[in-house]
Formats: sequence, structure tokens, C-alpha cells
Amino acid sequence: MAPQIHWMLVLFAAIFTNNILLAYFLGMCSFLAVSKTLKTAYGLGLAVTFVTTATAIINYGIYYFFLNASTSIFGVDLTFIQYIIFIAVIAAFVQLVEMVIDKYSPTLYMALGIFLPLITVNCAILGTSVFMVIRKYTFIQAAGYGLGSGLGWFLAIVLIAGIRQQLRFANIPEPLKGVGITMIVTGLMAMAFLGFAGVANLG
Repeated sequence: MAPQIHWMLVLFAAIFTNNILLAYFLGMCSFLAVSKTLKTAYGLGLAVTFVTTATAIINYGIYYFFLNASTSIFGVDLTFIQYIIFIAVIAAFVQLVEMVIDKYSPTLYMALGIFLPLITVNCAILGTSVFMVIRKYTFIQAAGYGLGSGLGWFLAIVLIAGIRQQLRFANIPEPLKGVGITMIVTGLMAMAFLGFAGVANLG
């Protein structure tokens, strides 16, 4: 385990210095597609944060109580199926989120469209669970990392959505309009977030 790292440091680093999107560029598909307006970016960001946090906690329990031979109640190494299990847990939570949004915010549900169920295959969420295992976090660290990764992704998509709305009034060269300028701005955002590297870095 990694008891020497305080969970608040893990949380802070996951949001800023080790941002799952801006440092590892995971979850770029929905980031680019749903960041055209602040409303849809905000809604999807909250959904991803909820799913990332909840699945990190559940996948931690599943990995150490059922899959890892040294801590499993079965005493059998089942880590070779961890990706399948992790994705199944993520898919179940996405279904829950989808039903809740459909019931309480039909407008947001329609605006998110196909990208809401596609949270299931958002590699940022799966990446959070995988990094949690690779770095051998404790339970509280894993929970902090899940929340931090979700908030980091949320922060990134809301920031880019706000910038993209302002860019509508900018004189952008035709070849760079759309995804082109979005990728450039994302790269600049990633460089800006590197400014936090001296505060906290998980490697």
C-alpha cells in the first residue's frame, strides 16, 4: 500500500497535477464532443464525477476482497479478469445515472444524447480504477483519487466549454475551427496545469 501519501494530497494531485484528462488525455472523446455548451459539459461532468468516485470505491473492494490472491476471501488469483469486472461495475452505475437524469432532467438527457451511455467506455473512468490498483492505494486514498479524478475531468470539460463558447466570437482561421482549436486550447490548458507540479505530484 501507499500509506505515506495523505489522501488529501492524492485528491489535490488527481484534480490538478495528475489530471486524468490533461495529464493522461483519457476520456478525450466525450470531452471534445460534449464541451460545446456549458450546460451539457456541466451535466456530463457531474455524471462522470459520480460514476468515477462510486466505481473507484466499489472496484477497490472487489479487487482486494475477491480478485487479489493475497487479500481475497477465496485465496485465488483472479486479477486477470479485473478489467471485465471493472467495466461491468462502471456499466451498472452508468445505467443508474442515465435513469436518474432521464427522470429529473429530460432536457439534459436529450442534450447529452449518445454520450451519456458512452460513459461506460469512458477510458478516464476505467483508468482511475486501474491507476488505483497499480499505485496500491489504501481505501481512503482510492476514494480520494476517484473523487479527485472525477472533479479533475469535470473541471477540464467545464473550462473548455466556457472557452469554446467565447471562441464563437473570435476570428479563428477556417482550418482550425472546431476540433482543431479545441485541441490547441486543451494543450495550453494542460501546460497551465503543469504549474501545480511543484505542489503535488503522484508520478
